[in-house]
Amino acid sequence: MGVDIKHNKDRKVVRIAPRSEDIYLRLLVKLYRFLARRTNSKFNRIILKRLFMSKINRPPLSIARIARKLKNAEDKTVVVVGTVTNDLRIFDVPKMSVSRCKLVVDMRARAHRST
Repeated sequence: MGVDIKHNKDRKVVRIAPRSEDIYLRLLVKLYRFLARRTNSKFNRIILKRLFMSKINRPPLSIARIARKLKNAEDKTVVVVGTVTNDLRIFDVPKMSVSRCKLVVDMRARAHRST
């Protein structure tokens, strides 16, 4: 006798739109859906996929980690689909260009002081 396998939970769910009703998020999705369709850029497809993600799958990113990644590339723009948080362990915030969905209030003041 073999084991009967139920296949009723095999389906993978792939999001094609965000669950949120946030109008600004929806506008970003419209923009990146257009860019992903009209350009041959892998970057735009990745950003579009990350805009669909749930809040749990979009962990926050600290300013210290961004500064560490940008150590040799100060002229680059960092795109974060998620929250950028303040990190009190870093004293001098280097000048950087960050595009993000959300910014913690304390971080906003530090970012404006560093520019």
